[in-house]
Amino acid sequence: MAEKPENLPSGAAEVARSYPEVWEAYAKLGQACAEAGPLDGRTLRLVKLALAVGASSEGAVHSHARRAVAEGVSREELRQVALLAIPTLGFPQGVKALTWIEDITDPHG
Repeated sequence: MAEKPENLPSGAAEVARSYPEVWEAYAKLGQACAEAGPLDGRTLRLVKLALAVGASSEGAVHSHARRAVAEGVSREELRQVALLAIPTLGFPQGVKALTWIEDITDPHG
């Protein structure tokens, strides 16, 4: 089921409110992709976080980190995703991802 607009970041919430059919289709696509293979929920969340890191999407990193924490993924596991980005994406991208993850896992600094 698609997230309710009030639970979404502002940009996504505006799309969900203004174009509910588009949002619902997008959510169904995400669900179908998640169910298309054998990965479990924890692995899916970590992969989606890694994809967000690779896309350099701060909002998506925040979203997937937030969801991962809610699903019981540890701070250390999330940090490892950022560290794994360093050899492939470069040191600056890995450090940037680490700070985005820490925005969620350690919001008070």
